[in-house]
Amino acid sequence: MTVGIRHDDLRRSNRAMVIAAVRRSGQPSRTEIAAITGLSNSTISAISSDLIAEGVLAQSRGGASPLKRGRPQIGLELDPRAAAVVTLVLSLNFLAVTVIDYAGRVVTEEQRRLDTLALPRAALADACVSIVRDRLRDPAVAGRRVLRIALAVQGITDSRARTMLWSPITPHTDIPLADVLEDVFGIPTTMENDCNMMAVGLRWRGTDRYRHDFIAMLLSHGIGMGIVLNGELFVGTHSSGGEFGHMIHRPGGALCRCGRRGCVEAYAGNYAIWRNAHGLGEDTPPADIGDADMKALADKARAAEGPEREAYRKAGEALGYGLGSLFALIDPAPVTMVGVGATAFDLIEPALRQAIARTAGGQHSGSISFDTEPDELALIREGCAMRALTFVDQEILAPGQQGQPAG
Repeated sequence: MTVGIRHDDLRRSNRAMVIAAVRRSGQPSRTEIAAITGLSNSTISAISSDLIAEGVLAQSRGGASPLKRGRPQIGLELDPRAAAVVTLVLSLNFLAVTVIDYAGRVVTEEQRRLDTLALPRAALADACVSIVRDRLRDPAVAGRRVLRIALAVQGITDSRARTMLWSPITPHTDIPLADVLEDVFGIPTTMENDCNMMAVGLRWRGTDRYRHDFIAMLLSHGIGMGIVLNGELFVGTHSSGGEFGHMIHRPGGALCRCGRRGCVEAYAGNYAIWRNAHGLGEDTPPADIGDADMKALADKARAAEGPEREAYRKAGEALGYGLGSLFALIDPAPVTMVGVGATAFDLIEPALRQAIARTAGGQHSGSISFDTEPDELALIREGCAMRALTFVDQEILAPGQQGQPAG
C-alpha cells in the first residue's frame, strides 16, 4: 500500500511539473520540457502522451525556434478545451467578470457599474451572482468545464480566501462572497485581495525583476500593496496581508475613506490628490474621481507650478515615507506602480525618492527601481486567472481527476 501511494504521488508530481512547464513556456518541445523539469525523455514522452489523450495538452508545430537546424520539433501546448475558469473583480462602484479558457484566452467578459457604497449586503452578493450567471449562459461557454472562480476585491479578505472582512467600497463587513458563489454555482471559489493578485500577475511574467522580492503598489482611488518575498506572496495568518494605504502618515491628519485620519491613502489616493489640488479641507469626505479627471489634473500639474503640482508632491511624500518605513523592515525591493496614478508617476517620483532617502530604509534609495503598469484591471484579472488555472493544473488535472461541467 505504501509503495502504491508513493507511486501515485510521484506520478502526480511529474504530471504537474510537465503541465507547469508548458504553461510557463508556451509551446515547448518534449526535449525542452525535459531540460526544464529534469525528468527523463522517456518519462516526458509517457506523461505527454497521457495528457494529450486526456485532452489536457495538444501538439503544436510552433515549439521550435526558426534558427534551429534539422527537423522542426513538435511542441506541446495547453488544450483550451480542457477547462475554463472565471475571474471576478469587485472594486468601488465597479464589477467585472471574465471567463478564460485553459490556455489563458478570454472566452467572454462583461463589466458593470454599481453603487457599492449604497447597496445592501445581500444586493452586493446578488450582483456578483448575477454577472457570473449571465456569462456562464453565454453560448461561447456552452460545453466548457468551468472548474474554478477567483474573485478579487478591494479590501481585506480572510486567510482562507472565503470572506471579505472589510472593504472601503461598502459599509458592510464579513461578507462570505466565496461561499455565496460556491453555493449557487457548485464551482470551487476563492476570494483574494486585489493587490495580491496584481503581484501574482507580475510574478507570472517570469522576468528577473519579478522573480524573488518585489512590490506591486496600487495608485488609484485607493492605495494598496501586494508583496512577494523570496518568491512567495506575503499574506497574514488571519487576513490577506499588508494594508499599506492605511498605515499612518500623519496622526490625526486628513480624513481617509476608511474613516480614520492621517492614512497614507488620505494623501496619495485619487480623492486625496484631487482634494488637495482644489484647496478642499482635510475633513472633506472622499469622492469617486474619474480616470479622465485625474489625467486632466496631472496634465495641469505638469504645465505649471501651482496647487495641482503641490498635491502630487504631497502624495509622493506620503508614499515615500511609507516605503522607507517598509524598507527599514525588509530589504529594498523593486516597486511597480499600478493604476491610473502610475500615469502621473513623473509628478510623484521626485518627492517620493526624497522622502525615502530621509528614512532608515532609504540608505540604499538610489538602488530602488520603479516601473509602471497603468492597467490595473488587466493585471488583477491576470493574477486571478493564473491563481485559478494553476489550481486546476495541480489539484484537478495533474492527479487525473475529472472536473464538473458548468451548470
